[in-house]
Amino acid sequence: MATRSDIRFITSSDGVQIAAARHGEGPLVLKAATWLTHIDPVVPGTIQHALIDEFSASHTYVEYDTRGCGLSQRRVDDLSFESWVRDLEAVADTYGRDEPFTLLGFTCGAGVAVEYAARHPERVRNLILFGGFATSYYSTSHPDPAVRREGDLMRELAAVGWGNSSPAFRQVFVSRFLPDASPEQWAAFDKLQRETCSPDVAARYLDSLYGINVKDAARRVRCPALLLHPKDDQMVPFEQGRRLASLVPGARFVPLEGRNHIPLPTEPAFAGFLREVREFLGTGHEPAAPAPRLTPRQTEVLRRIAGGETDKQVAGALSLSPRTVEMHVASALKTLGCRTRAEAVHRATRLRLLQD
Repeated sequence: MATRSDIRFITSSDGVQIAAARHGEGPLVLKAATWLTHIDPVVPGTIQHALIDEFSASHTYVEYDTRGCGLSQRRVDDLSFESWVRDLEAVADTYGRDEPFTLLGFTCGAGVAVEYAARHPERVRNLILFGGFATSYYSTSHPDPAVRREGDLMRELAAVGWGNSSPAFRQVFVSRFLPDASPEQWAAFDKLQRETCSPDVAARYLDSLYGINVKDAARRVRCPALLLHPKDDQMVPFEQGRRLASLVPGARFVPLEGRNHIPLPTEPAFAGFLREVREFLGTGHEPAAPAPRLTPRQTEVLRRIAGGETDKQVAGALSLSPRTVEMHVASALKTLGCRTRAEAVHRATRLRLLQD
């Protein structure tokens, strides 16, 4: 279960207020922000919750909202890539002054993390990147006109449809980020998009995001680096992740199964991420007591619930009554020591009880 967050506001170099949350105790793991961030509340069953739960068990884990998003200052003039790097510097100066730390970057946050690691080699102990890229739609040396048009279209969709009450425009983004998500997970992600930032910020953010180019910075990284990328990522092609890894000296690159750009806590890509990160950091922490065991039927029921199915859908698929499904869920909750289904799904996933 995620620890209670300690939220504070940090002033970046240009006076913009950045909201940061601290969890746990131990060596610092700092996550570079992406554009869709909202550090409070932490929703059970989300990737945010899963990362907090994982890292706060043995580390001080710090996340923060990007400028213009979440709890950070919403009305800002500068949404450049350089401003994102300066914000990371401000957060690192607040939490990471005492000793080198582990820097974590997901998706577009990977480029920010790479730039910071190149500029401050003495500050970064380890670098972990998931779904990253070195160049984007507008920053390739020989841009494909079709690729450029795709970037223009995504930006226009954000500008026109972000504030629309209908989710149709935003679901273009959802389908690219989470093609294998359930309808409930799609709805939750759409809600996050709508509440995290304004249409103007979304469009301006994409302008800067699509101009990212950290090829030179990647070559200057000097710390141990672990890069992971889903093989069938629908937002950032796998080859872009492998290209970024090839630029970072001595980096380890790990392909993961999956199509989601942002891994769901219940999918194999996230389990692979945890396994590789634990080995990379030398933590490998597991519960001291023997891991709980679910019955085959409890496992199947919980696996289907994790996939977004209702009790009625689970009952139909397994030829059970909805009441019997409820009984299996209740037994699984008791076995896992959890109060809610979301907690049970997350703990069972973390203990690898839902794998085929």
